[in-house]
Amino acid sequence: MSDSNFTAAVPQESLHSELSVRSPILPLREKILAIRNSLRPGQQQMADWQSGPLAISAVPGAGKSTGMAAAAAIAIARQYERSSPRRHLVVVTFTRSAAANIKAKIRKFLRDDLSVPQMGFFVYTLHGLALNIASRHSDLSGLQLENVTLITPTQSHRLIRTAVEEWIANNSGIYLRLLEGHQFDGEETERLRRQSVLRTEVLPELANTVIHEAKSSGISPEKLREWSKQTREEYAILSVAAGLYDQYQNLMRSRDFIDYDDMILAALRVLENDSARRIEQNQVFAVFEDEAQDSSPLQTQLLEILASDGDKTDNSSQTRLIASLNLVRVGDPNQAINSTFTPADPIYFRQFCEECDRIKQLATMDQAGRSTRIIIEAANFALKWINNQWLAAANNKQQTPINRQVPFRLQTIRPVEVGDPQTNANPAPVGRGLELYTPRDIHHTVELLSQRVIELFGEDPTKNSAAILVRENRQGRWLAEALTFMCKEHNITLYDVGERDRRSHVPQEILALLQFCDRPHSPDYLKAALEALVQRQLILTQDLNALASLPEEFLYPGPLAAPQSETVQKAARLCRSLLRARLELPLYQLISFLALTLNYEQAELATADKLAERVNQQIAGNSSMGEMLSALSEIVSSERFEPVETEDSEERYTRRGQLTIITMHKAKGLDWDYVFLPFLHENLIPGRFWVPPQSQFLGDFTLSEVARAQIRAALHGESTIPDVTQAWEQAKHLKISEEYRLLYVAMTRAKRLVWMSAAQKAPFTWSKPDNLQEQAPCPVFPALKRQFPECVVNLAVMTKQA
Repeated sequence: MSDSNFTAAVPQESLHSELSVRSPILPLREKILAIRNSLRPGQQQMADWQSGPLAISAVPGAGKSTGMAAAAAIAIARQYERSSPRRHLVVVTFTRSAAANIKAKIRKFLRDDLSVPQMGFFVYTLHGLALNIASRHSDLSGLQLENVTLITPTQSHRLIRTAVEEWIANNSGIYLRLLEGHQFDGEETERLRRQSVLRTEVLPELANTVIHEAKSSGISPEKLREWSKQTREEYAILSVAAGLYDQYQNLMRSRDFIDYDDMILAALRVLENDSARRIEQNQVFAVFEDEAQDSSPLQTQLLEILASDGDKTDNSSQTRLIASLNLVRVGDPNQAINSTFTPADPIYFRQFCEECDRIKQLATMDQAGRSTRIIIEAANFALKWINNQWLAAANNKQQTPINRQVPFRLQTIRPVEVGDPQTNANPAPVGRGLELYTPRDIHHTVELLSQRVIELFGEDPTKNSAAILVRENRQGRWLAEALTFMCKEHNITLYDVGERDRRSHVPQEILALLQFCDRPHSPDYLKAALEALVQRQLILTQDLNALASLPEEFLYPGPLAAPQSETVQKAARLCRSLLRARLELPLYQLISFLALTLNYEQAELATADKLAERVNQQIAGNSSMGEMLSALSEIVSSERFEPVETEDSEERYTRRGQLTIITMHKAKGLDWDYVFLPFLHENLIPGRFWVPPQSQFLGDFTLSEVARAQIRAALHGESTIPDVTQAWEQAKHLKISEEYRLLYVAMTRAKRLVWMSAAQKAPFTWSKPDNLQEQAPCPVFPALKRQFPECVVNLAVMTKQA
């Protein structure tokens, strides 16, 4: 191990010997030592860092943020000790709430434990750091903040839709090839249906996926076209994607829009300039990154340049030697749960860990005090079992396993040692600590869950916190309705986090309905309105493309039209009522009327009222439907509208006396005394790639996922870009791996009890929760039952006792 890059754990005797020497800075060193000795072994390795690269691979509940805050405070104090105030530490994390949290912790260490000024560091999100660099050198970045608008494009964003329409107009030949699919008999109704699917679903999804994947990796449309030439496929998917990407970029430039990736690219343009790069590097003595498993290639590149020692780096060729980086990256590759819907890819952090390991600069924070021992054992077992299943499948296919491609990095959680400073570390279990149920159906699941909640909260509900973690929001909505009466009866607060998310979608839903009211004969606007009505469960799920392909026939069927089913008739009646309201109501009342029509609950209605007031203020003096739509479109595209909230901070999710319903994704970073994991079925975890019936005319794959897998194969340095079949298989593997990591994250949120169930009967899709079918459990669930038979709850005995 190189002494110039890493300070090893110093023996206690030598430290005391050193401290026996009288020095004016002796008290500060004693304080640093006190903080260091209060930490766990993995945290101590962070605190001992003085220069060079260091990778910290942490397990759930290991105290990453506390360890990083302590290490950051010690590094700042050492700079203060050296009288080097000109250079500062940059700390980067994933979200604004995490940035605020770690900033407060660093300040506390500096103020209370080290008694040094609370300065010498900055805490940013990755995009905040990039924006800071780009705005300080606007002449180099080309980013004039006063002239641009930041947007977050999604598949339904009007910019993506416009890019699709312009691409179709300029590429009619390729578009017609997509329209034909595998076979096409030329029937007009089918042609219109396929047009709707391509224009509103397939191509927007492809554009959204590829733009994010390519742009966040610094890949241009030209590069995508070059890669496309290496593949032989009938649709030339990467070439189509490159065309959509080109159109999107042209639209962004013409309208002075930027997205989050543009911030990173602007900062990198600044750092390409030798003078600017030296200025930025000379202000920074090190970079600490939290949640490093969620970085994208461009983000990693930005941090490495900033953390580089310019004297040891060949910046002209962008070659950064690992040993020249004053960079500490902390993450958990086993909690990487965003890579199938964002450009984040845990492979890059794994690579950094491997590079650091080669020069003995890798540490593992494997002790965690959050959970009771049986939960730790269950999580470790699940991790190993899943990896073994993956390796066995690879061997059966005669594939060479690549360690970084297995779902999990093989690091197990260990309980903390006796005397650990964490209060109530590895607490005693409640009941068995792990409880495994196999109910008859989802209704029986609610009965068992309700019974256990009542027992756990007992006479004083304010003593405990609990959460139900669901895979998707539709499960949460159904559970909230099913549990409302029980919670009221037993004085337990029920908090459905999904409600807040739905409130944030109020402007988008209102805009969709108003656009339909303005142009009811537009297939796109009709479909968007129908999707909003389906989402609000006002009409049943059905083939919306077929309805939207012929708007007049759907809304006002003539005597020669085919008879409509009752489901279609209900949808048509609701749409006609919207059109009547448009004619009969004054403009300023329309938003409130639509909010009532959408059956919004109280907080959503308050959000809609706030939205109506905002729009009416903006169009005062020039009131027209066109101005209202323009104002609403601006609000939706710029995301400058916050839903009405009664509280803030994530503490509202973990409040005692409360049963929180939250998705597994949102639960990351949180914990509760008791965690319930119902509905653990194979069709959701690990799930399967399901090709929507309406797009199956293209084949048994989706264009977006094939393109994503092809781009990642190229970025990962594979010798050839996979064909459609291979790419689809790789995409399946990415999804399966991430779903299993999501389950691992969910299990490790629990402190004293994790309650898991897989009902024998469950819906095939939660858009139709009453349509129950036999469902296979998540494959890990039976394995857990075999490994922990004492944790399997005998429902027959429970029934007799009841």
